[in-house]
Order: sequence, then structure tokens, then C-alpha cells
Amino acid sequence: MANGGPVQHGYPHLETVRAAITALYRRLSRDTIETFSASVAPADVAFCDTDDLHLGAQRVAREIVRHFRLPDARLIVGFREMTHAANVELAAGPEYFVELNDRFRTHRRDIGAALAHEVAHVYLHRLDLAFPTTAENEILTDTATTYLGAGWLLLDAYREDGVSSQKLGYLTPEEFGYVLAKRALLFQEDPSVWFTSPQAYTAYVKGMARARQDEQQPPLTAAGWAGRRRYAHDRRHASGAPPSAPYAFAPDSGGHLGVTFPCPTCHQRIRVPVRGRVRARCGLCRTVLECDT
Repeated sequence: MANGGPVQHGYPHLETVRAAITALYRRLSRDTIETFSASVAPADVAFCDTDDLHLGAQRVAREIVRHFRLPDARLIVGFREMTHAANVELAAGPEYFVELNDRFRTHRRDIGAALAHEVAHVYLHRLDLAFPTTAENEILTDTATTYLGAGWLLLDAYREDGVSSQKLGYLTPEEFGYVLAKRALLFQEDPSVWFTSPQAYTAYVKGMARARQDEQQPPLTAAGWAGRRRYAHDRRHASGAPPSAPYAFAPDSGGHLGVTFPCPTCHQRIRVPVRGRVRARCGLCRTVLECDT
């Protein structure tokens, strides 16, 4: 939890974020992800200063547990002085003890954001979905929270001015915006209307621009002129595609040239033959892609 200190910006965790989206599709399937088409509603997690602290926290926790389809999970929420925003004890359940930073006693509107991350930990724990390191696992949790409809709360908790700053979660604001934009493009959703933080809106706009770039990379037909020209050059020198290129060329067992590239929705790599206009369907997320190979 950045509290008054510098906030990291940009996309330093982008590859891990994309791997997390792929992992969600592999573990859950497109059909299950589509059951999360409705985000957590602002009214369901609203927290006024006049609300009882403990009763209000339990109410918000129940709403987020309901959102993640964990009907038998019961969160017991407490507060204590700590460095991090929150912590959850990942036991066998069905009761899970969540501790929130004492800061939230007076910053109650952000309790929903902190609880969203911790409930996502419980959800992923029950799915037995984890990444190898603690840092990667936290990025997975932030990505899952956001892609499954509760992470807009984490981005909205980001506030920064000349004298103070606050950010929850392990992704940068722009990375939260990127994942939120990927979700928005999938479900035709506009989460920006829920933001109370102007800095969150700015980060979302930047994340949306980055997410749209995924849909405009060759060999997709939506690629721009410069991308198409670079792709044509690399295709003529199939073994010379630069490492930074999102695509790679290689012959198949029959000697016919093919190109692999990441699906703009789930980021699993797709292989199609190099033979002009091709319509491809991602085997993981079922997105239909128009390509010019």
C-alpha cells in the first residue's frame, strides 16, 4: 500500500499480467468468465462514515464473497496496525480471517477495494490457481480481481496530488487500467462512470489505449499501415523477425510457413498458415480473429 510515498507508473508487470489472463481462461473457461459479466455495483459496497465500522465491513465482505460465487465462505474482518493494506489467512475454510490496516478505520470508502483483493485470494486458493513466486502471485490476484469485476475498486482507491498519494494493490495504476480495459472490451462495459478519483480515470484511459494496441498488431487486419509494412518485411525474411515483434514465423512439418501470435483477448499464442486472408478462432477463449498473413 503506497501511502504518501512515490507511486510506480507504467507497465513493468505487463507480461505477468498477460500470463495471468491466460491462466484464468485455462482454469475457468470462457463460459465461467462470462458469468462475471456484471461488475460489483458501487451501491453494494458503499460505506459511509456514519456506518458502524465492523458491521459495515462485514456487509461489504459478504457482497464481495457473493460476487465471487463463494456461498459457503465466511469472512471475519478485523483491524490492526500493519504495513500492508490487508491480509487473509488462507486456511481450509469455510471461515477466513481478514485483517485490514488501521488506516481504513478513517478511510472507509476504500474498504471494499482492500476486501476485493483478499476475497480474490480466497477464490484463487480454492481454484488451486497460483504462480510460482509471491510477487507473481500478487499480480495474478490483482489481475483476477480486476478481470472478474471487482478490481475497479482497487483502481478507484488510487489518489495522488502534490502532497500525498494512496494506491492499493501490486499493479501500477496504468496496469489496473489495462486489465479493466480488457474486461470492458470483452463485456462492452464502461467502468469509468464509477470512478470517484480523477487519477483513476486518467490511468484507465491510458490502459485502454494500451489494450487497444493488442487488437491492432499484425497479422490482425486491424493493424495499421506501419505495422503491416513491418510485418511484410519480416515475412520476406522469415527467420529475421525481431525479438520485440509479437509474431514469429516458422515452417510446419510439411514445410509450409506459418505465423504464431498472441490472441488479443486471452494472450494464448495462435498459429495460422501464411496464405493471405485467414479467419482464425482461438481455441482457448473462442475469439474469432480476422487475419491477413
